[in-house]
Amino acid sequence: MDPVIEPLNRVAISIGPIQLYWYGVLIMTGAIIGLWIAVRESERRNLPKDTFVDLVVWGLPISVLVARLYYVTFQWDYYSAHPKEILAVWEGGLAMHGVLIGAVLTIIVFAKVRNLSFWKLTDILAPSLILAQAIGRWGNFMNQEAHGGPVTRGFLESLHLPEFIINQMYINGTYYHPTFLYESVWNFIGFLLLMSLRKVNLRRGELFLTYLIYYSVGRFFIEGMRTDSLMLGEYIRMAQVMSIVLILLALAVIWFRRKKGYANMRYLDNGVKVD
Repeated sequence: MDPVIEPLNRVAISIGPIQLYWYGVLIMTGAIIGLWIAVRESERRNLPKDTFVDLVVWGLPISVLVARLYYVTFQWDYYSAHPKEILAVWEGGLAMHGVLIGAVLTIIVFAKVRNLSFWKLTDILAPSLILAQAIGRWGNFMNQEAHGGPVTRGFLESLHLPEFIINQMYINGTYYHPTFLYESVWNFIGFLLLMSLRKVNLRRGELFLTYLIYYSVGRFFIEGMRTDSLMLGEYIRMAQVMSIVLILLALAVIWFRRKKGYANMRYLDNGVKVD
């Protein structure tokens, strides 16, 4: 007989008809902590005090919008038949690569308007981004999504996971790989790595490009374990394609900027000159 295991409540706060879901709470928590880290670092890097607060005011809603459009586009067969669910972001369905696209486009425009270096902004923001991703993945956990294929309870216990994680991975009578956790741990390690690399004084832009490479390597392999991937055709996982593209693009940009002399400034240089 299958065990009776109730999933965790996806609703964090309920006030009358208003419900606040853990998915949104965790995403916002990651964004707020990431913003706090970026603001502290921006003061050290001699940027105007409110730079990242202003950037996030524009960048967060734009990134969420692009992330949702990205997700809906690759699930159009479903959403074309259920148009009312397109706006139901609390149910999940924010593609991280969509977030990146929205964030980069926003920073490009923001940097031009404020006459700041795009690369300096993204270098400062890189640790915050990957930490926010690490925290945000727990929203997938609460929604019982972004998991891998079936496993046994014994396998999950062999990972020495807390009971609440094991139980939450029991979905419709089957235990699943906690791929949300694998990516969260990978991203948290990446956060520690990027924070350490701040002290190395890399060439400007290369902290952000390292983030793209590191995140993409982990996402490529973890994505191969997931059962809910956005697909390009029948067999190609879109996140794996994007991961390969981002790795190659980041390496090419590093090579090009060094060759052309565009990366002579260093991370710890405090000037705000556009480059």
